[in-house]
Amino acid sequence: MTREGVRIVDSADVADSAQIGPGSSIWHLAQVREDAVLGESCIVGRGAYVGTGVRMGNSCKLQNYALVYEPAVLEDGVFVGPAVVFTNDHYPRSISPDGTLKRGDDWEAVGVTCRQGASIGARSVCVAPVTIGRWALVAAGSVVVKDVPDFALVAGVPAKRLRWVGKAGVPLEPSGDHEFTCPQTGERYVQDGETLTEAPIETE
Repeated sequence: MTREGVRIVDSADVADSAQIGPGSSIWHLAQVREDAVLGESCIVGRGAYVGTGVRMGNSCKLQNYALVYEPAVLEDGVFVGPAVVFTNDHYPRSISPDGTLKRGDDWEAVGVTCRQGASIGARSVCVAPVTIGRWALVAAGSVVVKDVPDFALVAGVPAKRLRWVGKAGVPLEPSGDHEFTCPQTGERYVQDGETLTEAPIETE
């Protein structure tokens, strides 16, 4: 399939109604469903799945076999690792109590939201509805069942916050009373309870 400024390999399955931004690549055996919206310079890896109406910002990466079910929303710069799963059903069942097969229109889909710069490690499961905060980092193999604050490093089953990370993804180091510094970039952050924010830029 050819779309201007977009690479879609022959074995990928991309719906005609999906919107793919320039500079994006859809790799082998990936599927992008109807009305999905991908921004510029996104990468959808081998075997990855993007559900109907999923919305992705610019420069997002879905690694091999990631499953992003609708109605997930990914803001700019989100990384989704290999074999990650975003669920979309509170109470999944194949059949109703009377034994009849459930249909696609008799349940309410709920989605996972990933804010700018968030990263989800390999084989993690995010149980909708949860929000992964800005620049947060979910460690590989985690099960996320509640919202993750901005800049939080969470891990485990269920996932819990272990440390804070900066925009570079490196754990922050304490640098004062409720203050943290990124050892890689020197950026400063301030903690208030379970919230971390960027420190105001000092001016002379």
